[in-house]
Amino acid sequence: MHRKLISAAVLTLIGLSALPVGASAAARPGAALAQGQITTQLPRNAVPSHYAVSLTPDAAAATFSASVTIALDLRQRSSSITLNAADLAFSRAAISAGPGQPARPASRIAVDEDRQTVTLHFAAPLAAGNYQLKLDYSGKIGSQASGLFSLDYDNAQGRQRALYTQFENSDARRMIPSWDEPGYKATFALEVTLPGQQMAVSNMPISSSTDLADGRKRVRFATTPRMSTYLLFFAAGDFERATVSESGVELGVITQRGALPQARFALDASAAILREFNDYFGVPYPLPKLDNIAAPGRSQFFDAMENWGAIFSFEQALLLDPRISTQSDKEAVFLTAAHEMAHQWFGDLVTMAWWDDLWLNEGFASWMESRTTARLHPEWNSTLAAVDVRERAMERDAMATTHPVVQHVATVEQASQAFDSITYAKGEAVIRMLENHVGENAWREGVRAYMRQHAYGSTVSDDLWRLVEKAAKQPITAIAHDFTLRAGVPLISISEAVCRNGSTRLKLVQGEYAKDQPGKKPGSWRVPVVAQTVGGTPVRTVVAGGRASLTVPGCGAVLLNAGQAGYYRTLYQPTLFKALAADFGKLAAIDQLGVMADSWSLGLAGMQDASSFLTLAQATPLSADSQVWGRTAATFSAINRQYQGDEARRQRFTAFAIARLTPVMAQTGWIAKEGEAQPLANLREELISTLSALGDPAVIAEARRRYALRASDPAALPAALRRVILAVVARHADSAGWDELRAEAKAEKSALIRRELYDLLASVDDAALARRALELSISEEPGATNSAAMLNAVALRHPDLAFDFALAHLEQVNAMVDASSRSRYFPGLGGGSADPAMRDKLRAYAKAHLPAGADGDVKTAIASIGYRIQVRQQRLPQIDAWLAAH
Repeated sequence: MHRKLISAAVLTLIGLSALPVGASAAARPGAALAQGQITTQLPRNAVPSHYAVSLTPDAAAATFSASVTIALDLRQRSSSITLNAADLAFSRAAISAGPGQPARPASRIAVDEDRQTVTLHFAAPLAAGNYQLKLDYSGKIGSQASGLFSLDYDNAQGRQRALYTQFENSDARRMIPSWDEPGYKATFALEVTLPGQQMAVSNMPISSSTDLADGRKRVRFATTPRMSTYLLFFAAGDFERATVSESGVELGVITQRGALPQARFALDASAAILREFNDYFGVPYPLPKLDNIAAPGRSQFFDAMENWGAIFSFEQALLLDPRISTQSDKEAVFLTAAHEMAHQWFGDLVTMAWWDDLWLNEGFASWMESRTTARLHPEWNSTLAAVDVRERAMERDAMATTHPVVQHVATVEQASQAFDSITYAKGEAVIRMLENHVGENAWREGVRAYMRQHAYGSTVSDDLWRLVEKAAKQPITAIAHDFTLRAGVPLISISEAVCRNGSTRLKLVQGEYAKDQPGKKPGSWRVPVVAQTVGGTPVRTVVAGGRASLTVPGCGAVLLNAGQAGYYRTLYQPTLFKALAADFGKLAAIDQLGVMADSWSLGLAGMQDASSFLTLAQATPLSADSQVWGRTAATFSAINRQYQGDEARRQRFTAFAIARLTPVMAQTGWIAKEGEAQPLANLREELISTLSALGDPAVIAEARRRYALRASDPAALPAALRRVILAVVARHADSAGWDELRAEAKAEKSALIRRELYDLLASVDDAALARRALELSISEEPGATNSAAMLNAVALRHPDLAFDFALAHLEQVNAMVDASSRSRYFPGLGGGSADPAMRDKLRAYAKAHLPAGADGDVKTAIASIGYRIQVRQQRLPQIDAWLAAH
């Protein structure tokens, strides 16, 4: 059922409640802020309720002029008002008690660039009450994805420039002076003056468009519902739009002219996802339209953004080009659409009060994307990806530099760094575990109650736990707190397994999986555990106080974390592991993936023999699920990287790995067979890529042969293989081959294909060619948003080279990176190193260039380097010994 929220917004502006009956106090304008319940970096003396913004961008000059009138409630007598502003120049500021009332100009406008604020001082104190604050100002249009920015691209009509906004986490202040924090929700009325031939897009539909005498037009958009500043959106350019109607909502996709057909899958997917979400959340999508806007270019830190009613996506996350797109691309487009659409509820309709609870946005959107993909596309078998999600979280969470899911955020830089695998992947994994613990129906009822009670409001994690606990009729808050307020990864091991009378009695012990903290005293968690004998019935318990006992039906090999919904590592004593390895082929695919992941990670950490993964890889049948073989190939690649720099030892390993994967490649084949399962396409790419990295001469030769035939025989380079074949050719290129790829990149007009080609130029094994790629990256040739990606690509294989180059060209590199994300970029370049000297380089970089408290990613990179060195020194000898014995 469609609700007209424009009317709701008007009610809010005149002081009446447009909230559902029973809505929390936090949902009412400024209530929680006034009560001191929400973190803020601004004085609490004023709370905005409405912004009327008039914007005139000058794309060619990369500047804009603007004015904003802000309706606000001054909570106490004050002689100044402080709000956020960054890179803005103010020409006038005045305040009045309302329309028609005399305006009092500010006696002084004080801009604090470091704190990103502007303070308006008044000659005489203002009494508490309602006011309208009007500001006239100007600002800059950037070239990277923060604030209001431009993207240049080529199409059939020639060189084009389009404008977009990206405000999360704290960049609305670069276009609008505002209370730019998530807890300050308000309504927005946006009008924009722009060239008459351009399309303008924002969160809400256009309410009026007026042609001006100079060829421009003035576009006004309908007023938004109450929302956080970071969700406001605007775009303008030479666009095309296609729409469908679903459940009373106009769904749209918007692309650069000529690319609209490539968005058809995303548009159709959006309709199916909207139906699913309307049902799941029990609260219909509340806006009249929902667009998904595709933009050329990219950011190094995000692919898409959930602006309410106007999702922004870079083209690679939304478009499917039949010339290059693969099955994995199709799945990624669907996952991204599901993630951003889930945010329309978790994040937009109900928003975390402060960045401490960012996981309420990102963890839930990640979980919903996975759940929805599994429901709507079972043929992709995406449920198995749950193990990969868990692994991304655990590998970060087991480091000394980890943080809780709910973490204190004090600065803009810390908020930016909070967008990490703990927030996304651990958040998702914990939700999956808790839903599995209380049951799918009870979990859904709790989520529905949360949406109903907190619509248009701001929340903290406990608001959710209370409602899920009420729906489930069982306590979960204590478990939830253990996994969201405490960092780290529980480790469950079996201290005793005794078979008697057809059942096995297990004694479980809880420790902690810690990668770089030898001798660390384990933390304590309440851990929901599912155990069974192989082929037996699962039994549940909660390990509390560090120990538990349970009895499982049957005798034989024992499996912990059956179904892999739990967020914990499982450690098997050698005899139990040997029994499980013997029955490995009998396990469900998701349990094979989980046991493999645990054995590899625990082996690297020294908690079991590092060769245990190879034992499982040896026991994996050729008929195993394609994703099990994909995991095997990916782990072989990881082992291969650990041997980098020691060619003799590496060759012993690659001989084994190639021999193990070659029969799988032969069974899979280079060309898809009619009617084959769709996940096989992803395995095919993974195998070709891995065998290439391992130096398999047969795969490298076949990739080169197909590449050489691309002009005379298009079938030699089908779309499904184009990317991976080019990657093989680029990886092993000589100077002439590199020059040939560069010529292709320079001539290419498609932004999507051009982006891939420049990435490939930087994805080379040869260090001399990597240096050429680095020099190319800081030239104008690749394009403003491709340059930083080239540096990242070089860093994957040559981290020390890339970091040193970037540091030597610091000013140029900083200009390539989103302003709010620079504190993350350099640690990302150097974090893959195994050179002890890199740790000192990173410390020096942080000391010289990062503000206090913004070195979280640097600390994580330093810890990762130390762990990598430890693995090479202490774990590879165990793998060597296994290879010698087998």
